[in-house]
Amino acid sequence: MSSQDFSPAPYPLYAANGRGESCAAPLARPHERYWLYCLLFGLTLLTTTLVGTAMQMDFNRGVPFDIEHSFELYGLFWRHPGSLLYGLPFSLTLLAILLAHEFGHYLAAMFHHVDASLPYFLPSPFLGTFGAFIRVRSPIFSKRALFDIGVAGPIAGFVFLVPALAVGLAFSKVIPGIAHQGSMHFSVPGLEWLMERAVFPAAESGDIYLHPVARAAWVGMFATAMNLLPIGQLDGGHIFYSFFPRRHKVASIVLCLLLLPLGLLWSPWFFWSLFLLWLGRNHPVVYDSTELGHDRTRLGWIALLIFLLCFTWAPIATGGL
Repeated sequence: MSSQDFSPAPYPLYAANGRGESCAAPLARPHERYWLYCLLFGLTLLTTTLVGTAMQMDFNRGVPFDIEHSFELYGLFWRHPGSLLYGLPFSLTLLAILLAHEFGHYLAAMFHHVDASLPYFLPSPFLGTFGAFIRVRSPIFSKRALFDIGVAGPIAGFVFLVPALAVGLAFSKVIPGIAHQGSMHFSVPGLEWLMERAVFPAAESGDIYLHPVARAAWVGMFATAMNLLPIGQLDGGHIFYSFFPRRHKVASIVLCLLLLPLGLLWSPWFFWSLFLLWLGRNHPVVYDSTELGHDRTRLGWIALLIFLLCFTWAPIATGGL
């Protein structure tokens, strides 16, 4: 749901400094389309708020969340716009997590004098958003810069989603069998399971009805796990390339093929793996022999731990499956 677009810039913006690092020597900068950033963010705020309103209404009534309910609210919005206030806890929490993720990438790029766009948000009627991404518009000459830009997003987003999940669980409630009712069944990532044991030690995960704030944290975990897959130009792909540039392409192809049978558990894996195998397995070459060092190696292990805490084999199932 979120990544960096490393498409080559049409002109050289930066030069290497001889130590495998990028140094600022800008020749030109593109004209920023702030209106587009604001328009996409506004639309995403609207769609996430609509979904959040449906979630809150279903939560208040003690019935399972139904995505079709959020579609009905598009008409209600025109008649009673004040009702959208119910959806702000979900939308603002989710957008804060996504903003933290993307600005983690953006600030790391600025630190290394790499030209990058502001975040592009992608609205969607399904859970409110398809995520966000930034576009890196200049070459990256250093593995350390590549690693920092890749790892900064997931760690920044994780720092925000952990307290959001804790607060959301504190407002959640226990309804026997609620997770197995309705048209959508959400999986339980490892991080959520651990925190549920602290807040509801005697309850089964299937009996815990997540508050919309906790559901926003769930979407953040889902986006984090998807982006930390060590494939292509996903965040995990940048991190993997920083450590093993020669093995990156083969590893990406193998992992894409391994994702195919997971489509039996969750059908989007099938399409996602084919998409990455077709377009996303390659990575721009970074000519740099500099070692990452112990501190970045530890951050790499932390990124792996975050991935394991957020990943599930079948994130969402529909009713009857």
